[in-house]
Amino acid sequence: MSHLMPNYSPLDVAFVKGDGCYLTDTNGEQYLDALSGVGVVSLGHCHKDITKAIQSQAAELVHTSNWYHIKNQEELAKKICTLSGMDNAFFGNSGAEANEAAIKIARLYGESNNITEPTIITAKNSFHGRTMATLSATGNPKVQSGFAPLVSKFIHVDFNNIDEINNHSKNTDIVAVMLEPIQGESGVIIPQVDYLNEVRKICDKNNWLLILDEVQTGIGRTGKLFAHQHNNITPDILTLAKGLGNGVPIGACLAKGKASRLLVPGTHGSTFGGNPLVCKTALTVLEVIERDGILDNVSEMGNFLSSQFKEKLRNSKKVHEIRSKGLMIAIELKQDCAVLLQRALENKLLINITGKTIRLLPPLVINKDEAGILVSKVCSLVEEL
Repeated sequence: MSHLMPNYSPLDVAFVKGDGCYLTDTNGEQYLDALSGVGVVSLGHCHKDITKAIQSQAAELVHTSNWYHIKNQEELAKKICTLSGMDNAFFGNSGAEANEAAIKIARLYGESNNITEPTIITAKNSFHGRTMATLSATGNPKVQSGFAPLVSKFIHVDFNNIDEINNHSKNTDIVAVMLEPIQGESGVIIPQVDYLNEVRKICDKNNWLLILDEVQTGIGRTGKLFAHQHNNITPDILTLAKGLGNGVPIGACLAKGKASRLLVPGTHGSTFGGNPLVCKTALTVLEVIERDGILDNVSEMGNFLSSQFKEKLRNSKKVHEIRSKGLMIAIELKQDCAVLLQRALENKLLINITGKTIRLLPPLVINKDEAGILVSKVCSLVEEL
């Protein structure tokens, strides 16, 4: 009898070892991981430099408290703000916590402008987390079900529809627009190329904050360190997690300009956030990405995978659409494909299924041979459906 709460429904497998793009189960069987722990282990399992950083820091100091200066935290804040063009950072333990901080900053921004009911625009089919505030921001009734009453003052609009955002310009309670540059959990939904640019213009015109949730798209996933860099814009608030720690829990909320001055002593905090261990790990992640040309590999392998899938599946009557940006890849089928999760596992492949869509988030270090295996296995699964 399991003593775990039944809020997960795990597949019948347990892994005991990882190496690069592969995981090994309790029976010694090896699996190609095309999900990276849902976009987390971006530099691969047990990367030697990440492992070394964790071991060396754990031998020195794991935790103190944010009542004291933490050198690694200050170094990470400087590094990531320099890379992103932001002014300062708050560190938590997850993407949900990073988004929670962003929402609180937006409300403080409203208060500073004498707005008594600060309201945030978010997108339908978005996903921002499972705390009560981030769940309320999420534009998906399915994940909200059973948790009413939700936190108020969120307006959900169609993603990739500028007019819907612009139509709220006369609403004096709005303080921010909060979006994922690419909607990940709903199946890698990629907006028009100028969508974020237009949203930035609307925010500037109305004195709203632009919050970009890059928990999944950030830290190199799309071929740029941050997805919004494809649009040459800078948000007022940027949230990160997943790949930042390569498996070690860390979230970051970065802010710029007016938004960067609103969290003052007493307004927010985190017991474990930004501890020496996780910050040393994140610093090493960023160093490896720069040193090893990881972003170039993401672009190269992303283009290879996209072209291979489109070529091999172009005549398939089962495929509706293939979408990709870097190593965020979706193959949307014309029918429900939930059974492919188990079939992929039986074929020693780890993927994700979202409705009718196969979602792939392989490690950013995937090579051409591994990418070829991935294409072969996924195409076989599609054709056998």
